Amino acid sequence: MTSQPLRFGLAGTGYWARIAHAPALASTEGVELAAVWGRNPQATSELAASYQAAPYHDVSGFLADVDAVCFAVPPDVQAPMATQAARAGKHLLLEKPIALSDAAADGLAEAIGQAGVASLVFFTQRFTPEMRAWLSEVTARGGWTGGVSAWLGSALREGNAFNTPWRNDRGGLWDIGPHIVSLLWASLGPVTAVTAEAGPGDVTHLILHHQDGASSTATVTLSATEEAAGFEAYVWGEYGRLAAPGNSPDQVAALRTALTELAANARTGQVRHDCDVWFGRDVGRVLTEAQRQLDARRAGPA
Repeated sequence: MTSQPLRFGLAGTGYWARIAHAPALASTEGVELAAVWGRNPQATSELAASYQAAPYHDVSGFLADVDAVCFAVPPDVQAPMATQAARAGKHLLLEKPIALSDAAADGLAEAIGQAGVASLVFFTQRFTPEMRAWLSEVTARGGWTGGVSAWLGSALREGNAFNTPWRNDRGGLWDIGPHIVSLLWASLGPVTAVTAEAGPGDVTHLILHHQDGASSTATVTLSATEEAAGFEAYVWGEYGRLAAPGNSPDQVAALRTALTELAANARTGQVRHDCDVWFGRDVGRVLTEAQRQLDARRAGPA
């Protein structure tokens, strides 16, 4: 007997919701895009109608109509809404960062733990076959001394669809930083300490120390020109270098993989995943410590 599809609600109607989340929800086996919630009534109605889903403008009614929620909203909107959804027993596919403060992230993780629902944070690269193959090779070889990475984005350039208020406020550390920290964590081990330095604009340089003694560096920004934009990373050690693959252009496929894995956990009662809310919280703690250091340096001597 075929199980009923897991009814998902999509929270958000912006550019990322339209080009990635909605198409992925509509094309993933075992998943149904049943409802759309948004702060803009017209955008909500239009996106819902495109996928024959029910539009909602109140959170309670939206949550009552679904089994799980897929978030495509700013992190300061996501954290309280996801906490409410968890308390209502809904499984959660979260965007990174899961919150903008340790307190909000801790509250969300606690609610998910108490509810016993499945959670997954969409660190995009962690769900592509190319990056998973690279991480498997990294793990199999072992013996790595360090890692080097840079992600130069152009989201804050005029006319870019990702030039949104929260990205302008938080910059590359909070938008790209979670992806970089997630990859370096997965390849070199848990991050135990971070040192952060600011460059011009939103440029941030990170030095990460890992549990087993390795160290890594990362540079992130959202203010690069399109000509300079790009991603690169490698680990190095006794075997030489092992370069990571570039960013996959098929973000919908990556999101399908994430949805499939979340749905499988939801059906089997499994609450843990390599990219679950607790991992998202731990990545966020690295970012908040980095932000604390940057703010302290900008403030100068007490």
